[in-house]
Amino acid sequence: MSDDGMDPMDVDENGDSDQNNENCGHKMEDIYRLSSEWDLRHFPGVKPSPIHTVLYQTPILNATVPPIPHKGPGRWDANHVRLPCAQQNQYVVRNEDDTEEVKERWSLIRTALSQDIRTSHDLVAAILSYNTKYSKTWRFNGLHKLFQDSDEKACESFFTELLPKIIRLALALPELIPSAIPLLKRGTTKSISFSQEQIASLLANAFLCTFPRRNAQGKRSEYRSFPDINFNRLFESSEHNVVEKLKCICHYFRRVTNNMPTGVVTFTRRCMPDKHRIRWDKWEGDFKATKLHVTAYGTIEDDGRGLLQVDFANKFLGGGVLGFGCVQEEIRFVICPEMIVSKLITEVLDKNEALLMIGCERFSSYSGYASTFEWNDNFIDRTPYDESRRRLCNVVAIDALNFYAASDQYREELIRRELDKAYVGYYHELKSPAPGVATGNWGCGAFGGNKRLKALIQLMVCCVTCRPMVFRLDGRV
Repeated sequence: MSDDGMDPMDVDENGDSDQNNENCGHKMEDIYRLSSEWDLRHFPGVKPSPIHTVLYQTPILNATVPPIPHKGPGRWDANHVRLPCAQQNQYVVRNEDDTEEVKERWSLIRTALSQDIRTSHDLVAAILSYNTKYSKTWRFNGLHKLFQDSDEKACESFFTELLPKIIRLALALPELIPSAIPLLKRGTTKSISFSQEQIASLLANAFLCTFPRRNAQGKRSEYRSFPDINFNRLFESSEHNVVEKLKCICHYFRRVTNNMPTGVVTFTRRCMPDKHRIRWDKWEGDFKATKLHVTAYGTIEDDGRGLLQVDFANKFLGGGVLGFGCVQEEIRFVICPEMIVSKLITEVLDKNEALLMIGCERFSSYSGYASTFEWNDNFIDRTPYDESRRRLCNVVAIDALNFYAASDQYREELIRRELDKAYVGYYHELKSPAPGVATGNWGCGAFGGNKRLKALIQLMVCCVTCRPMVFRLDGRV
């Protein structure tokens, strides 16, 4: 695919091969089109429409406080999130005399979480009281390990100070989201905008495992084509990196309950109809027309400021973030926990779909990767806001194919699939110049993709979409 037969990863800006340089290709000033890193816009502002649900009142008149929730009718159907506070959320309770009674589950949740919870075992008992079906199958080794490894003062602080705040945040859900949340289902292009406060309440409910019908894994279960959202699997493992992910989550809750952020976040599902697909076999572009910067260090989230940052996604958003996984996508989701809400609303991605996450804030710094991942400290995100009160952090989730046989990836129809997948994520809908893409070894590592092929595929898409590209070399993914 390269017009000169050379690997673009081996060429510097003078056209010379230079694998020893930490950086090669164009300078970052060229990637930013000689503008400030924040000058170019990726997406239009927030505006309610039939394809954009906004769950807070617009316009935002006071940026120093969280936006006011939008009030609307609730929904209890297959096209909307089944909220735990809905009246239709019923639960069968077995009484002491062995009779059964149907009760509102939200009432059970409120009662359980109003008890005196002083230890991780008390917390487990509360969670299982409204998830009795899983009382013999859910394990909480990781949750117990988190507090076993903490000193007495930290444990006391969590159960006497932080946990009550998380519970209040969760139980405020009916007031914070008094309207229906549509699901981002397959075959649709649709957006949802939340306030960060609304996201925090949803995540507090996920932490406390309150979302109904989201635990069943059977082929006939209602949410079989959605990712998991309740945190029970994250609580399960006592592996070091899983416990460190829990530290990230607890730190997030400590931050937002002490000082609630006042921004908003948009999730957009993109679906590319067949009639809009690129005829890749007819494309006659020139790789040299695309500015390319290659770097051997840093991270996409650190070095991609102002760029479209690529999430090497699982087709079930978030991958194993609420389980054992701890690579590129999972790490991004725990240092920016607002991304986890995508798992609540986004059905599995099809081959012609991508998910855009606009405005998510970063809360944690970290070190390591996979088994060596560790939460390090607080992170102050200084990313500026756009006119809609979203941070200028733009992330696109695209899922690569998993090649069990390495030779399969060179089949023409599968290369086309990867080109289409990157294109639906990278195309620019505004008339202004498109900002660059910050990416790397997408679909390599466990998915078996060839690094050179995947780099060329992404470079080709950047040529078509007129985007510069920052490519991060990294042998870990």
